Amino acid sequence: MLSIYNIVVSITWQLLKLLALVNTKLSLFVKGRKQTFATLKKHINETDKTIWLHAASLGEYEQGLPILERLRLEYPDHKLVLTFFSPSGYEIKKNTKAADVVTYLPMDTQKKVVQFLDTVHPELAVFVKYEIWPNYLAELGKRKIPAVLISGLFRKSQIFFKAHGGFMRKSLGNFSHFYVQDSVSKELLKSIKLTNTDISGDTRFDRVSEILERDNNLGFMNSFSKNYTCFAAGSTWPEDEEVLVDFMNTSPSTTKFVIAPHNIKRNHISNLKASITKSTVLFSEIEHIDLKTTQVLIIDTIGLLTKIYSYADIAYVGGGFVTGLHNTLEPAVFGVPVIIGPNYNGFLEAEKLVELGGVLPVSNKREFCSIAEMLITSEDKSAELGQINSTYIEKNKGASVRIMDGIRTLLK
Repeated sequence: MLSIYNIVVSITWQLLKLLALVNTKLSLFVKGRKQTFATLKKHINETDKTIWLHAASLGEYEQGLPILERLRLEYPDHKLVLTFFSPSGYEIKKNTKAADVVTYLPMDTQKKVVQFLDTVHPELAVFVKYEIWPNYLAELGKRKIPAVLISGLFRKSQIFFKAHGGFMRKSLGNFSHFYVQDSVSKELLKSIKLTNTDISGDTRFDRVSEILERDNNLGFMNSFSKNYTCFAAGSTWPEDEEVLVDFMNTSPSTTKFVIAPHNIKRNHISNLKASITKSTVLFSEIEHIDLKTTQVLIIDTIGLLTKIYSYADIAYVGGGFVTGLHNTLEPAVFGVPVIIGPNYNGFLEAEKLVELGGVLPVSNKREFCSIAEMLITSEDKSAELGQINSTYIEKNKGASVRIMDGIRTLLK
C-alpha cells in the first residue's frame, strides 16, 4: 500500500506542476516549494536545536500559535520551524515572528521527507488538527523523534476507522501522543487500539482569549461606529453577501454595516459595492471620507477583521452557505451574538454554540432578516446571547497548558 501511495503522491506533484501554469494559487503552491530547502539551509545549522510545527493553512496556524508562543518562552535556545501546506496560510503568515523559519512543507515523498528531516533535524514535531502524512510520520518514528497531534478532531467517517483504512491507521501509530478536542475523538482512537490520548480541548480558545488582552483600537472604526448599532460581517463569500445585501439596503439608518469579504479582488469588491444602495466606502478610500455619514464600510484588505469584531454589536461569519465556515470564536469572544449559514456540521465549536443558542444559523434571506432584525431591535436579547458565547469560551480555555505539560516530558 505504501508503494501505491508514493506513486500517487509523485503523480499528483507532476500534475500540480502542470496545473500551476494556468492557476495562480497552484503556482504559489509549486513555486513556493522550490524555495523550501534553500530557506531551511540558510537559517538552520547542523548544531541548532529545533522544534517543528506543521499547519495545513491559516486556521490551523491560529490553533498552533498558542503552542508556538509557549515554546518560544520555554525553549529560547531552540529554533522554531513552521511549515504550511496551503498558500492561503503561507502567503499570509510567511513573515510571522512566531517562528524562526517559515516555509512550505515539501511533498510527502520518501526522498523529500528524508531531505527535510536531515535539514531540520527536529527534537519534536507538532502537527495541528488533521495533518496526517504517512511518509513524514513513518520517518519520524524510524528516527525516534516524538510527534504529537494537537487540537485533533476525529470523525467516524474518516478513513482511519474504515475497514480499508489499515495503511492510514498504521500512520497514526507513529504519533507519540494525541491531544484531541473531544471525547468522541478519544473513543474513536481507542476503537483502533490507540490509547496514548488526552482530551485537551481546542487551542483556539486560548488564542481568541488572548485577543481580549491586546489593543484592539482602530481609529477609523471609532469614527464609523460611534453612537450606532454596528453589524460586522466577516469572511463573507458571494453566497453570504447575497443574503446580507438586501437587509443592508433596507435596514434603519441607526445601524451601520462593516463587511470584510473573503475575496478582496478588485472585481468582486466593485460588484459588491455596486449592489449596495446605501452610502458605501471602501477601506482603501477612507483617508478623505467622513465616516460619520457613511452607512456601509467594505474592508478591501486583510489583517483587520479580528479588531473590527471588537466594535460589533452583532456579527455574521461567512462560509456557512458554501463548504467551509470561518472562525466563529473570533467575534464570539467579544460577547456578541453570531449569525452563520446552514453548513456548520463538523465545526465543533459552532455546533456547540448553536446548541447553546449564542450562534444562530440561517438557511435563507427570510430567516436572516428575521433574526438580524430581532437582534437589532432587542438589545437585552442580543446581550443575553452574546454572554452565552463569551462564557463558553472562558470555560473552554486551557488546552495549551495541558499540551505543554505533555511536551515538556518529551523534550527532557
